[in-house]
Amino acid sequence: MLLKKKGFPEDNELVFCTVTSVQSHSVFVKLGEYGLSGMIHISEVAPGRIRNIRDFVVENKPAVCKVIGVNKDRGHIDLSLRRVTEGLRRAKLNEVKQEQKAEKIVELVAKQLSVQPQQLYDQVYEKISGRFPSLFEAFTVMAKGDAAVSDLGLPKEVSDKLSDAVMQRIKPPIVELKGKLTLASYDPDGVSVVKEALNAALQHGALVSYLGAGTYLVKVVAENYKAGEQVIGRASSAAVSLIEGKGGEGSFVKA
Repeated sequence: MLLKKKGFPEDNELVFCTVTSVQSHSVFVKLGEYGLSGMIHISEVAPGRIRNIRDFVVENKPAVCKVIGVNKDRGHIDLSLRRVTEGLRRAKLNEVKQEQKAEKIVELVAKQLSVQPQQLYDQVYEKISGRFPSLFEAFTVMAKGDAAVSDLGLPKEVSDKLSDAVMQRIKPPIVELKGKLTLASYDPDGVSVVKEALNAALQHGALVSYLGAGTYLVKVVAENYKAGEQVIGRASSAAVSLIEGKGGEGSFVKA
């Protein structure tokens, strides 16, 4: 991947990894987005007793892991496979697939301009960082006509070729539904309860981003309105039900 995030991942973050080594009681992986190494203890590979760790992991195979501990001083990152639900795994793989599609567009334009792909990627990413959550999201918005590549302030030749490539290769989704989710927990460990509620929404296929003051943007992209309604309804209900079940308050208002 051309994307290289700085620093260390956060606790509970989902990361896309490649298995580099399988030992008798641990698995070592490379975090593609960070360029760092991490370890999965055998107890975090799968639930229950594991007789042969290689029944679950294989060298050079991709894996979606959850970060369960970071020691920045030592550079250690502890990961878990068993704590990643199938819904979360699919959502992360889809996110990675989308970003790789966006990176292919950058690589194509870089070839046309006779520059290094990483150099062009860094140039483009610097312009979209802070305005869009990902390169693919930025390209999708541009393909829909809600923003223009020329707005990024890139050199004209770069802007023109990138715009052409985006319009040719990104097909905007038919339906995008959004709403505002408000969550409040009175539990002593309220942060964890809120994260549980957000994960419940993610497991139903929604995308969630923080807006501020206990509010979150819930977004669903679907092929048609009915399918999108069902997904955003299940996702928001799951989040609200979970937090209310633990003594908190939740509400959802569709945009």
